[in-house]
Amino acid sequence: MTTLWKAMVLGVGILLAVGTASQGEQTSKEQLKGLDEQIQEIKGDVLAIASELNLLEEKLLYPSETQITVFVALAGGDSFRLDSVDLRLGGSEVAHHLYTYREQEALRMGGVQRLFTGNVRTGSHQLQVSFHGKSKGGDEFRRTDSHQVEKGVGPKIVKVTLDRQAITFEDR
Repeated sequence: MTTLWKAMVLGVGILLAVGTASQGEQTSKEQLKGLDEQIQEIKGDVLAIASELNLLEEKLLYPSETQITVFVALAGGDSFRLDSVDLRLGGSEVAHHLYTYREQEALRMGGVQRLFTGNVRTGSHQLQVSFHGKSKGGDEFRRTDSHQVEKGVGPKIVKVTLDRQAITFEDR
């Protein structure tokens, strides 16, 4: 085969390859678009299943008959920086939280944080809350207070409101 003939055969092969590749790219783009839609659909399904599993797990771990949940809020109008909160139930530490700037701002704007959810038997339980903070002037302070919680059958909710001067407990 002459060099010219080889070049012509090579040229035709390249043209066929390019034509096939551009047709393949079109098909490939359509297939990728279809796959992307399927992946997004599957992601949505997985997120929905994960949400349902989380709810089921919470029901299994914290049955409503034995469940106690403690929420934390800041007293309105009090301007101090909340650094951390410690929670003890029946003498055992059950929660400790260090606050970020965003969390402090959310609480200051009236938000409420779920600090603890757990299981306890019916009866009387000692709940102790301690928190660290700083006043506007930069003075550090710590407050600690206790509250007797009467746990009956069914879920128990305790709201703890923190103030620079005191800690208030509200049972529900």
